[in-house]
Amino acid sequence: MLRIAVQSKGRLFDDTMNLLAEADIKINAGKRTLLVQSPNFPLEILYLRDDDIPQSVAGGVADIGVVGENEFVERGEDAEIISRLGFSRCRLSLAIPKDINYTGPEWFNGKKIATSYPGILRHFMEEKGICADIHVITGSVEISPGIGLADGIFDIVSSGSTLVSNNLHEVEVVMQSEALLIGNKQMSEEKRQILQEMLFRFEAVRSAEDKKYVRMNAPRARLQEIISVLPGLKSPTVIPLADEDWCSVHTVLDQKRFWDIIGKLKDMGAQGILVTPIEKMIL
Repeated sequence: MLRIAVQSKGRLFDDTMNLLAEADIKINAGKRTLLVQSPNFPLEILYLRDDDIPQSVAGGVADIGVVGENEFVERGEDAEIISRLGFSRCRLSLAIPKDINYTGPEWFNGKKIATSYPGILRHFMEEKGICADIHVITGSVEISPGIGLADGIFDIVSSGSTLVSNNLHEVEVVMQSEALLIGNKQMSEEKRQILQEMLFRFEAVRSAEDKKYVRMNAPRARLQEIISVLPGLKSPTVIPLADEDWCSVHTVLDQKRFWDIIGKLKDMGAQGILVTPIEKMIL
């Protein structure tokens, strides 16, 4: 049985549960005890605070864990990064009141900065040669300048709307962050085999993201032209039709190129274009 530590609530919890569900790993959502076992996969979920996950994985309380890169770097625990999961993206940035003229990192010399990430901030200041007073707080860091507690803040930024609502603007991006799957370095071989099966499922889900399965009827006389604009995984599938002048062409398209390619296909005479979403894709 493999044990995974997951944030007990919030955006990272939602994204992790969605990934497990898409990988067909069932979790009883209505039974939110500390430890929940999957009924169809050798996995149990340990719900923890996000800042407790790195230590729990490094210490062997959990075998693996999903945690924000910001928390993993801040805690500095001895665990391995197994995979970058690509969701829950954000950044750690310095921000100051928007009516202040920012002159560069040196502006923070002699200033007080409020943050929940003193380790990352201290490393950044040492690199830049900045001498500032770090004020460590938890909770609503963004209100600190407004109540006179600090001159600026160092905190997570996603959309930036929280900064705007607190009359702040972002001046320095210190690091980018996303969800990481981390693992205990002493994990047994049996548990690593379960982990590999889970990673295989995750990859199948991620490979299908923003992909569309496209089928169309194509005039055989223009088949090579049509194939030339289709970026299939290897090559499009071509199936003969009862009418010898036509064939059926099947392929996979990226969402970001979809409309441009569909327009070209129509100009080349493709008809009956059918588009369906892809749930999983094994490469």
